[in-house]
Amino acid sequence: MFHWVEHLPDILGTGALPMLNEPKLIAQCKDKWGFYQQLSKAGIACAIESTLDSDLATLVQRFGLPFLLKPRQGFGSKGIVLVASESQFQRYRADIGPILMAQPIVGNDDEEFTTSAFCNGRGGYFASMTLQRKLSRYGYTDRAKVADTLEFIPAMLELCRLFRPIGPTNFQFRRCAEEVKLLEINPRVSSSTSIRTAFGYNESAMALDYFLNQRDPVQPNILRGRAVRYTDEHIFYEDGVHL
Repeated sequence: MFHWVEHLPDILGTGALPMLNEPKLIAQCKDKWGFYQQLSKAGIACAIESTLDSDLATLVQRFGLPFLLKPRQGFGSKGIVLVASESQFQRYRADIGPILMAQPIVGNDDEEFTTSAFCNGRGGYFASMTLQRKLSRYGYTDRAKVADTLEFIPAMLELCRLFRPIGPTNFQFRRCAEEVKLLEINPRVSSSTSIRTAFGYNESAMALDYFLNQRDPVQPNILRGRAVRYTDEHIFYEDGVHL
């Protein structure tokens, strides 16, 4: 996605239509620190407080112990460090700023939600679906169940008004005591789109209809249920009998 948006003139020059989100939003999402600064400047309530401060005493005073060091560029949960001691902190201190940023821990792993919305580019959206999820150790959705979107609507609308996303847009939230908090925005089709499709939310089909046929999506009826991802194996023998 980041590569495509850097070569839009070349893609358009071939006659192809790139189904990409708002280019400015894609660029902003590439650096989580820069993205947080945009949220903070706009006074977005669901933003998680972040800093590039590398003084341990200051970080403990602000965030408590443990706290998180998160890669400024990355995806899923890859590269996140849970800092629980000074010796552990010192191993990563030099990376704070150029590579890592610090954040408090908000909510817990059982209160993580991924909401996909088909945004209209004008500060709103046509349709949405939310999953409550458990992450695998590789950072993608491992188990999920269909959840209500209602509690995330105010935060999504606030973000849509600020960034004006268009097309499939993935908002990842944590529920905490006082409100929901935004983990990140992925301005693309959700990586759990196959799960969503099974429950009635086919954002890939919506995208084709919207960008190619100029038909606005409508909110589909979402089935309720749970999903579990698994790895399947296909075996191919050299004799060709089982091809």
